[in-house]
Amino acid sequence: MDNQALNKIGYGLYVVTSNDGNRDNGLIVNTVSQITDSPKRVMVAINKANYSHDVIKKSGIMNVNCLTIETPFSVFEKFGFQSGRDVDKFAGEEVVRTENGLAYLKEYANAVISLKVEQYVDVETHGMFICQVVDAKVLSEKESVTYDYYHKNIKPSPQAIEKKGYVCKICGYVYEGEELPEDFICPWCKHGVEDFEVLV
Repeated sequence: MDNQALNKIGYGLYVVTSNDGNRDNGLIVNTVSQITDSPKRVMVAINKANYSHDVIKKSGIMNVNCLTIETPFSVFEKFGFQSGRDVDKFAGEEVVRTENGLAYLKEYANAVISLKVEQYVDVETHGMFICQVVDAKVLSEKESVTYDYYHKNIKPSPQAIEKKGYVCKICGYVYEGEELPEDFICPWCKHGVEDFEVLV
């Protein structure tokens, strides 16, 4: 099976924000989809290894921030390459909030959608949250970023490295070593060995 075929699905990229009761949190996801029109429902799938999964499962609310093509790589680093268990991702920022009390991005988002979880479905590696849209607003008319656009125009190309190892095709994480363990999970983006290639 050619796993690259799945990359042809038209994904967007989003920052999903939440709050654990003490601080704001957020993560990058590409699995957001409207699934019903009346009432308006949205599905968000989140890897169980991510801190946000547990926070949202407990709180039952989240915001989806729709990123634009102007989003710099630093935003993906902040929300995608570190864990909210260890880092306050909103530290030092002036936080703005929606009616549900959650943070949203003032920059680099063209819309924010506030969601209330109605149903949780365990889908092995991920939790799928079926949510009611409780509020939404357009922030700008700037073009939404796609996963494909991110890979071609935002994500830096891996630097030439003279060491032996493997590079994650999703986020650029480099595993150094002769053999990549079969059960290895990327510590940055949580993808498995099928998304790694040999460094050349």
